[in-house]
Amino acid sequence: MRRLDVPLNIRLDRLHEALQAALGWSNSHLYELVFKGVGFGIPDDGWGDGPMDARKAKLIDIIEDTGAKSFKYLYDFGDGWEHSIKIEKIMPAIDGVSYPCLIEASGACPPEDSGGPWGFMEARQALADPNHERHQEIREWWGIETYDPAAVDIPAIEASLEKLAKRWAPRRRTPK
Repeated sequence: MRRLDVPLNIRLDRLHEALQAALGWSNSHLYELVFKGVGFGIPDDGWGDGPMDARKAKLIDIIEDTGAKSFKYLYDFGDGWEHSIKIEKIMPAIDGVSYPCLIEASGACPPEDSGGPWGFMEARQALADPNHERHQEIREWWGIETYDPAAVDIPAIEASLEKLAKRWAPRRRTPK
């Protein structure tokens, strides 16, 4: 579980990046944010009625247009990760706070490319059993000895979100 505070005027492609940072993933797959049946992601002219361009949509506009209080976040269509996102409340920004920021986090997220929910569960079983035929393969693939589902690296999430906040901060213009 991750709870984030993001600005209402955040572009949806940036919201995706904030979610990636909060989950500890590498932003290496396609994604889609789906609000009441309308999807936003990376458009592909050859895909027919694929998602609308997430770079051209802001969260506030989508909320106002659809009245959505929740939406789906789909990531890595091959693995099939689907997250339910709830908009808890809308509040004014707090002066001096960098957005996006982490409010709360619990539990470890699955490693990138872990095979989706089913592959992830199989890999966890293999990692937990030294006699499992895939035990060594999963240890090497994930780069860990054991997997702790309760572990969460809050400082790493906060650092990743702070890096995004700095990258997205308005630049001061210097007079010519």
